[in-house]
Amino acid sequence: MRKAFRTPVLGATLVALALIAAACNGSGEDGNGDGEPRGQITVGAVAFAENQILGEMYAQALEDAGYEVSRQLSLDSREILQPAMENGEVDVAPEYLASLAAFLGGDTSTDPDEQTEILEPLLEEREQTVLDYSEAIDTNAFVVAGDTAQELGLSAVSDLQGDAGDMTLGGPPECPERDFCIPGLRDVYGVEFGSFVPLDVGGPLTVEALANGEIDVGLLFSTDGAIEANGFVLLEDDMNLQQADNIAPVVRSEALNEEIRDILNSISEALTTEKMTSLNAQVTVEGGDPADAARGFLEDEGLI
Repeated sequence: MRKAFRTPVLGATLVALALIAAACNGSGEDGNGDGEPRGQITVGAVAFAENQILGEMYAQALEDAGYEVSRQLSLDSREILQPAMENGEVDVAPEYLASLAAFLGGDTSTDPDEQTEILEPLLEEREQTVLDYSEAIDTNAFVVAGDTAQELGLSAVSDLQGDAGDMTLGGPPECPERDFCIPGLRDVYGVEFGSFVPLDVGGPLTVEALANGEIDVGLLFSTDGAIEANGFVLLEDDMNLQQADNIAPVVRSEALNEEIRDILNSISEALTTEKMTSLNAQVTVEGGDPADAARGFLEDEGLI
């Protein structure tokens, strides 16, 4: 009777010891590999498909490593995102080197290494750190409908000089203040449009307005899958208004550790312009979910 009584007790003890050993060996569900609890991280992004896909990549990879991740992936603009990072409401966000540098009052460059050197001290003042940039580059792109390009002989932005006064430009509401938009068109190209319609940040409103003829020129992103899907013509930036807008993670310095650095840098290493364009098309053209597109990429690349 004693033997029969003691056997399950011994078995329970062995199970308990096994569970303790498993926890110590990091085989629990948190996926962090060493049993240590991870902190809380908030990932932010601006409310357009590409930025939301990237934000989901960062969030899902961090969750896979055991971090508790909150998401703020529908912020209106960088004017909202940057203050949120400065005051600690957002810890991690996908960014674009040259556009962020210009926003922070710095110079821009066509070379991503030089652009990173310009950006680093600007972010350091704000207690933020830019990590490795990716091969993927996404610049502002001025786009016209195919029939407009054919009718007016448009293939480059400089071709707009003779007709812009009779045309309507559509793009993000902040376009009149952005160096890469209306001020840059005026200062670099001598192009001034007859009117401007505030729409969205490289999103469906701009695509729809251009497709329906409500605007003549739209500001989209060069990796937008809707350009090819709608037969739009991307005008060549022949006077180099756009700069090195390689995609890179930016992290609030207080929240950064080597593990987070490695996780986010591995995403940058795997990301190319072609892959980003394909991911965008999954969302903007095929109607997919940014979270699903991000997960598919991370799984395909062996990152989660």
